[in-house]
Amino acid sequence: QLQLLESGGGLVQAGASLRLSCTTSGRASNIQGMGWFRQGPGKEREFVAAIAWSGGSTLYADFAKGRFTISRDSVKNVVNLQMTSLKPEDTAVYSCAAGRLATYDDEYSYWGQGTQVTVSS
Repeated sequence: QLQLLESGGGLVQAGASLRLSCTTSGRASNIQGMGWFRQGPGKEREFVAAIAWSGGSTLYADFAKGRFTISRDSVKNVVNLQMTSLKPEDTAVYSCAAGRLATYDDEYSYWGQGTQVTVSS
């Protein structure tokens, strides 16, 4: 069983940067990618970014391109999401997930609890 634990959330002002981390432990087969999703207040969960388990290919939502960077440290079993130029609309609970390399949440089998990111204007 694979466990995921997010960290790094918090309250920041608009324009600030924040780095989220997702630490994995345990084992699971057929993991092809790690993804970040977010769910804002009153909104549905949406895809943010994903990276291949090997750390090669990446996928980004349009709103994340140019502002967010996903990376993976295979030695430490950590997937990071570096977020810059944060906006109030980025306020959400950010969750990491493991599964297929995809933009749809139903392609991911394992999920963390999530970490709150709040961006004030």
